[in-house]
Amino acid sequence: MRGGDGSLAELVVLRAWLTLERAERRVRGTRYKVPRFIHQHVLSQPEFRSRLDGLTKSLDRPKLEVARQAARYLREIAATHSPFVIDLVAGLGRLLVRQGYRSINYDPTELARSYAKAERDSLIFLPTHKSYLDHLVLGHLLYENQRPPNHTAGGINMGFFPVGWLLRRAGVFFIRRSFKDNPVYKAALRSYIYYLVEKRFSLEWYLEGKRSRSGKLLSPRYGLLSYVTDAYRRGATEDIQLVPVSISYDQIQDVADYAAEERGGVKSRESLGKMIGFVRRLRRGWGTITVRFGEPLSIAAELGPAGGGERDPENIQLEVQKLAFEICVRTNQITPITPTSLVTLALLGSGRRAMSLPELTDALAEFVAFVETRQLPTTSSLRFDRPSQVLAVVDALVRTGAVARFEEGPEPIYLISPDTALQAAYYRNTIVHFFVTPALAELALLAAARPGVKEAITVFWDECMRLRDLMKFEFFFADKDAYRRQVEAELDRQDPLWSFRLEKGGEDVKAVLAEFRPLSSPWVLRPFVEAYSVVAQVLEQANVEELTDRKKLVGRSLSLAKHQLLQGRIQSGDAVAASLMGSALDLAANRRLLEAGSEAARRVFAAEVADVVTRIEAVAALAAARRSGLLG
Repeated sequence: MRGGDGSLAELVVLRAWLTLERAERRVRGTRYKVPRFIHQHVLSQPEFRSRLDGLTKSLDRPKLEVARQAARYLREIAATHSPFVIDLVAGLGRLLVRQGYRSINYDPTELARSYAKAERDSLIFLPTHKSYLDHLVLGHLLYENQRPPNHTAGGINMGFFPVGWLLRRAGVFFIRRSFKDNPVYKAALRSYIYYLVEKRFSLEWYLEGKRSRSGKLLSPRYGLLSYVTDAYRRGATEDIQLVPVSISYDQIQDVADYAAEERGGVKSRESLGKMIGFVRRLRRGWGTITVRFGEPLSIAAELGPAGGGERDPENIQLEVQKLAFEICVRTNQITPITPTSLVTLALLGSGRRAMSLPELTDALAEFVAFVETRQLPTTSSLRFDRPSQVLAVVDALVRTGAVARFEEGPEPIYLISPDTALQAAYYRNTIVHFFVTPALAELALLAAARPGVKEAITVFWDECMRLRDLMKFEFFFADKDAYRRQVEAELDRQDPLWSFRLEKGGEDVKAVLAEFRPLSSPWVLRPFVEAYSVVAQVLEQANVEELTDRKKLVGRSLSLAKHQLLQGRIQSGDAVAASLMGSALDLAANRRLLEAGSEAARRVFAAEVADVVTRIEAVAALAAARRSGLLG
C-alpha cells in the first residue's frame, strides 16, 4: 500500500495483518499493543507526502531520490517492536533493578490516572534522567501494570550491538545527536512522530536531553516537544497529555563519574564494556528507587484548539518553551526528598566542619521541621526519629565514598571533603529547589537592612527580583506575580509581622531575618554564586577573541576555582563544577556580556556577584553565632 497508489492485494494483506494483530492482542494482553508496517504507514500518509513535495522543491532534487533517502532515515530511526523481546527486556530490566536496589516505590493510582486522562489522546511520559536505569525502571512499571512499552527516544550512541538491537525491539527509536542541517532527516523524524501521535501510541523521552551531572533538573531541550506540538497543530490528535515523571534514587553508582566530568574530565564513550562494568557495580546495593507521576498537562488546554492557519514561528517557539517550563516546574514539585538528599544537605551546610552523629541528628531535626511545615513530598523512608536511622544513611554514604568517617577521639565524626563535595552535592541538588525562595529572601532582607536605605520594603522587592534574574539559569521560577506570592507566603511562615517591620526599616528588617529557621542561603546558594563569581573574574580579564570560546572560558574558570578553593577564597568544593560555569556563561550571554565593548558591563556583573557573596558570608556568620549559642 503506497498512499492510494498500491494494489488492492496490498490493501487486503495489510487489513488482514491488522485484524490478526487485534485478535492476538485480545489473547496476549494490552501490553503488546505495538505498531506493524510502520514504514508503509509513515511513507504513505498524506502528511509525509506533503513534506516530500516541499523538500523536492526546496532541495531541487528528484522526488524519488528524496523519498528513498527519507525511507533510509526512517529505517535508521524507527523502533521495530517484538513481543518476544519486550518480554525479554522486561525480564532483564527487572533483574538489573533488583540486583542494585531493594525496591521501586510508586503509587499505581498515579499511573492509572495518566492513562485515564488519555483514553482518546496521545500520552507522553517525560521522566527525569539520572541513570542508565531510568528507562528500565519506567518500563518495568508499565509492564507490571499490563501497559504497552512506550516509544522511547534514545541517542544513537546507545545503538551499539547487542544493546541497540534489544532496545529497538523493545520500543526505543534512535535519534542522531545533530541533524539541524539535514532537512530530509528532519522530515522523516517529524513524520514518524506524527504517525505515533496520530495512532495514539505512548511516547517517552528525557526533556533534559541527557543525564544530569549535577543532580538538578537541567534546562529543557525543545526539539521533540516542538515536533509533538506541530503534530497536534496539524490535527493528528484532539489532545496530547504530557506526564511529568520523577525517578529518584537513594544513591546512584555513576555519581563519582559525574563528579569527575564536572571537574573537567572527559566522558567515556558508550560501549558494551562500559555497560558490563555498570551491571557489575550494581551488586554493591544502592538503596531504593521512588517514582512519582505528576498531574498530566493537556496541550489542548494550554495551546487552544488545533489548526488556526499559519502561525508566527516566534509564537510557536514561545508556546513550546512555556510547555517545557511548566513540565519542569511540575517535575520539581513531585520530586521527593530522600533521606540521602537531606543528610548531604545538612553535612554540606556545615561547611568544612565535621559533625558527630548527635550534631547531625540535631541539624536534621530543623530541616525535617522545614519539610513538614511546608508539606513537601518525601519518600516513605524519611524517618530521623532515632540516631540509628541517621546512622544507616550516613554509613551508606561512607561505603560509596561520598562521606568520610573519622573514628579517632571520643566518637565518630563525619565530613564531606572538597574532593567529594560534588558527589554529595549531587544528592542535595535533587531537592535544593525547595529551599531557594527562603534563601533569596534572606539575601534581599540584608540588602533592605543596609544603612541609609529609606524605602526598605521597595528595596526588598527589587532585590528579590534581581536575585531571581541572577539565578534564572539555575532554577525554575514561577512568573513574577506568582514568585512574589511565594516569597510572601514564606515570610508569613517565618515572621507574621514581616510587612510591618519592613515598612519601619532599619533594625526591624534585621529582626525579620533573625526569625528565619533555618538560615539557608549559605548551604543553598553559596556554591552557585561562588562559581558565578569565578566566571565573572575570568570574563573581566578575557579579551574579545576569548569571549567567543566557551570551552576555553569554562576551562579557565575551573582552573581559577580550584586555585581559589585551595586559597580559601571560595568555600564550596562543589562550586568547582563545569555545569555551574556553563550556567554563568549562559547568563552572561543573556546579558550580552560576551560581546565586544561590554567591558564596563562585565565589571558591573562582577561587582554584583561579589556583593551577593558578601551577603551570603554575613548570613553564614549569623548561622554560626546561632549554633554557638550566642544568638537564639
